[in-house]
Amino acid sequence: MLATPIYVICSPSPQVGKTLIARAMSEFLLLKNGTVLSFDVNLKEPSLLDYLPNITETADVIDTYGKMQLMDPLVIHDQVAKVIDLGFHAFDEFFRMCEEIGFIKETARCYVAPIILFVAGADRISFRGYEMLRRRIPPASLITVHNEFVLRGGLPEAMDGERVLRIPALPLFLKRYIDRLSFSFTGYLRSENDWSTELHQWIRRNYSMFRDLDSSVMLRKAYRSRGTDIDSLRCTRAT
Repeated sequence: MLATPIYVICSPSPQVGKTLIARAMSEFLLLKNGTVLSFDVNLKEPSLLDYLPNITETADVIDTYGKMQLMDPLVIHDQVAKVIDLGFHAFDEFFRMCEEIGFIKETARCYVAPIILFVAGADRISFRGYEMLRRRIPPASLITVHNEFVLRGGLPEAMDGERVLRIPALPLFLKRYIDRLSFSFTGYLRSENDWSTELHQWIRRNYSMFRDLDSSVMLRKAYRSRGTDIDSLRCTRAT
């Protein structure tokens, strides 16, 4: 039985491209599976809800009710992939809550596979957040995202392990183009017939990385239920 994946895109630092990655991941999963459920845990605009209102719900971790509304759907094995765009303001509280309720252990009892996509920054807050996750999250469930538009000089050595997704940098004019609320990654692939354009190749490359990651995540739980270790299925590392 294939697992239900949960992708938590997060960073304790602002302005690292977290919502951009959540958008692309959500659109990819919608294209691949025909359905996806995304959660927007942000305070500032624009947010994931603005870009993908038809598949996104708002959530918060401020009070007990908000936490329950967010967490309850995440432990259900319904084969609908989930994406959480976790705002930097909610980073500490979200993972504190996960530890308090035993979220990782709870999902391990179900066919649910949470994956933490940590979008790296170069500041001290990012280093502290990454070290905290390394202590709390199983290595197979923690992936560093290197957004090359933000970190053009490369990842800090401490974060540059085997499990890295590298998002190539786009020229500034294309970055502004995809930041429009009306822009759709999948829509562009369908409407642009010239596969040689830089943006077309950028989207296809990212979708290919997401495809490989998603396949390995869904299969991991199924294989482990049969006593097979597939941790060798690593996420794609761009060259």
